[in-house]
Amino acid sequence: MHTETERCVRAVQSKDARFDGWFFTAVLTTRIYCRPSCPVVPPKAENMTFYPSAAACQQAGFRACKRCRPDTSPGSPEWNQRADVVARAMRLIGDGVVDREGVPGLATRLGYSTRQVERQLLAELGAGPLALARAQRAQTARLLIETTGLPMAEIAFAAGFSSIRTFNDTVREVFALSPSDLRGRVPKNAQSAAGKTPGALTLRLPFRAPLNPDNLFGHLAATAVPGVEEWRDGAYRRTLRLPYGHGIAALTPRADHIACRLTLSDLRDLPVAISRCRRMLDLDADPVAVDDQLRTDPLLAPLVDKAPGRRVPRTVDEAEFALRAVLGQQVSTAAARTHAARLVVAHGESVEDPEGGLTHLFPSPEALAALDPESLAMPRGRRATFTTLARQLADGALHLGVESDWDETRRRLLELPGFGPWTVDVIAMRALGDPDAFLPTDLGIRRAASEFGLPSTPAALTARAAAWRPWRAYAVQYLWATDSHPINFLPV
Repeated sequence: MHTETERCVRAVQSKDARFDGWFFTAVLTTRIYCRPSCPVVPPKAENMTFYPSAAACQQAGFRACKRCRPDTSPGSPEWNQRADVVARAMRLIGDGVVDREGVPGLATRLGYSTRQVERQLLAELGAGPLALARAQRAQTARLLIETTGLPMAEIAFAAGFSSIRTFNDTVREVFALSPSDLRGRVPKNAQSAAGKTPGALTLRLPFRAPLNPDNLFGHLAATAVPGVEEWRDGAYRRTLRLPYGHGIAALTPRADHIACRLTLSDLRDLPVAISRCRRMLDLDADPVAVDDQLRTDPLLAPLVDKAPGRRVPRTVDEAEFALRAVLGQQVSTAAARTHAARLVVAHGESVEDPEGGLTHLFPSPEALAALDPESLAMPRGRRATFTTLARQLADGALHLGVESDWDETRRRLLELPGFGPWTVDVIAMRALGDPDAFLPTDLGIRRAASEFGLPSTPAALTARAAAWRPWRAYAVQYLWATDSHPINFLPV
């Protein structure tokens, strides 16, 4: 969008928050870059230039605005609605792969050469993978500086910087303030009480309005596996398996943000934990674009108008979700939770929850692959499906992650015994993040189709749903929401 100058100028002049994260405005006279909704008086059009990423602004010599804090705007929805190399690379960078494995590791995961990845990112985003990862480190550093009392040396390494000098230079360059000055601007009472305890942080996760929390948190709470997930005091809480350790996230819906409380065993996991929580709650979606498309169908329009802004509830761990999807084949939500809870108690890794209630990480594929199949209390066919999936995930024959190619992964899953279209597409929708995944054979969808006069057969319903593309996964949420199932209601 940053190449559509007139459209960008109109968005900036109207301070339209819907475009935050889509592009960034750099002001030639002040050498500052802002989000489109910056509250200051808009600059003259001839003094504006537009960039697709904060990293590109920083590389061009602009520093972040102190008023609108463009580094904290929602991520671009482009990276969650596309499956090309650039989108997959951006998801991996957000997951901290460049900091852990370098650019060669990023390229290996994508199946391209380092040069190809750098060239494509530079062409579309105006910055290469190192610059994009550097911008993310700067954002993480600012978050730690402003919300914790940690020493600057600890913050530097937790944010992913290789040295304190690089940390100091980057913060000064990006924010035009030293780390100490940045902390000094924050009122003492604004610093999180949780942040004073090493490993505990409280922060705000922004999103594009509207956001309807009912089915989003309702789905996560209704399917929560005891010991791994829970709903408590208005928050969805769950354990996280992270690259350097483990964590616990508590997520509470608010009118204009999601309140997030993270307890981490290693602060280096902070960017990854934030990225995975955002992804699970689909916070980088563009609800206006989604709802406008679905409203073109006269049968869906009343559902959208009644409760706009529905998101697709996703996951923090793609392998975990795939295994749970198999456990849920042809059984009720309660039965699937029971099966999963037994596995958690027997094979999950124990964790300590300062607030009590959460006890384990969900078992890893490696732990489940080592099980005696006869110990699984499920029909023989589903047992074979489950153990085959666990083995393939454990030995690397099948990989599910943010970088997965949606079509290729669908094909690989369909080759496994016991995997039909429903299981594959629910994994594509909720684990891989395909916004166009569709479930025409799902019982809830078929009931909704019958109630609203949509075609009843899967083939005919799929043909009718072509008009909803590329947002059929969101249409599924609106159709599911017509049922009285607990997944559709925010817990009390």
